[in-house]
Amino acid sequence: MNTATSAAPPFRGAAPSPVPASRPKLDQKTGPMTILVFIGLLAIGLLFSSYSLVSDVQEAGSVTTNWVPYLLLGVALFIALGFEFVNGFHDTANAVATVIYTHSLPPNVAVIWSGFFNFLGVLLSSGAVAFGIISLLPVELILHVGSSAGFAMVFALLIAAILWNLGTWWLGLPASSSHTLIGSILGVGIANALMHGRDGTSGVDWAQATKIGYSLLLSPLVGFGCAALLLLALRALVKRKELYEEPKGNQPPPLWIRALLVLTCTGVSFAHGSNDGQKGMGLIMLILVGTVPMAYALNRAMPVDQVVQFSALAQVTQQSMRNTASIVVPNDPRETLTTYLRTKELTPELVPALSAVVGDIGTQVKEHGSLAKVPAAAVGNMRNDMYLASETIRIVDKNDAAQLSPDAKANLKAFKSKIDDATKFIPLWVKVAVAIALGLGTMVG
Repeated sequence: MNTATSAAPPFRGAAPSPVPASRPKLDQKTGPMTILVFIGLLAIGLLFSSYSLVSDVQEAGSVTTNWVPYLLLGVALFIALGFEFVNGFHDTANAVATVIYTHSLPPNVAVIWSGFFNFLGVLLSSGAVAFGIISLLPVELILHVGSSAGFAMVFALLIAAILWNLGTWWLGLPASSSHTLIGSILGVGIANALMHGRDGTSGVDWAQATKIGYSLLLSPLVGFGCAALLLLALRALVKRKELYEEPKGNQPPPLWIRALLVLTCTGVSFAHGSNDGQKGMGLIMLILVGTVPMAYALNRAMPVDQVVQFSALAQVTQQSMRNTASIVVPNDPRETLTTYLRTKELTPELVPALSAVVGDIGTQVKEHGSLAKVPAAAVGNMRNDMYLASETIRIVDKNDAAQLSPDAKANLKAFKSKIDDATKFIPLWVKVAVAIALGLGTMVG
């Protein structure tokens, strides 16, 4: 007689099987204090950002009777900060998985700890990554970001990134928010080129995209290699068997290992904030330049003495370029620079066109005496000139075919630095808003 029996399937409504003792308890309910802290931080961020935005606009003297740009600004800022919020809870596990799994920190403490250092990472970031990401966007959309096409671009790339992040989070699939956003930007560039009847590949700065792509491709490999080497080194130097086994029950690891795990969680959280937070900053600045250029297109806080140096350097730079190239300035030097940034094809007219735009920038700055005194009608055009000049200098500097003299190259680099000081800045309230969105998102994670 066969006495073997099979286990009967659980009937509907049966109590769920208990969580093993070694598993962290992730089903704790959110306490009222946590909810109050969340709402309080959210309210502080909204009030501070709103007050700072209104103050900046009023101080700049930006007056309009049309409320549509401000409505678009509000929607765009909501979507951009929404991306940072989703980015926060989407990437929370990257930082806290090890400290929760090993019982080094309770789950609720771990996510709050991670959220705080994400917040600090954003606040202390330099902004270099923010404008590096922006340089991937099509040049014509950056120059006309306040147009309907510009807003469509921003909405499309942000909504696509948010949907992908939400989808992968819902399915429990590990995915990078950085890869997602960059893919959205490349998609916008290709679509924009196709809509204008050009080859889709012409809508992306592939040199910059390749540079960023290499870093995204190599970073997991570097992380894999370094982690493997560190593990092998630990096994060779530390002969404690319990360090290489899964946790037993709720017992945390030895104090020094626990401290290392908390330290790595802190570092990953801070690095995530300082890196991923900047992507939102760059897009928010692009939105602000398109909707309220009088307040954010130029760095109105630049000291007057730096503005004087700016104007003098523009004249020196233009003169050094005149000694390099024959002066055959095209009828529309700005269109020449725009075409070059789109195609990367060096033409004889490029250096004279760049020289003309550099000279015009210096003349305008000298005429007004301060960036804060540039009239509203001229702000947009001056910023566009500075953007065209800065991006052209960045690419031409690597092209030996331009045949620039050493003096001209040195002056162009110095002039580009001044241009970037005047255009690539991030107000404190933008950092605070992004930091709170990313930090709260991490806490929700």
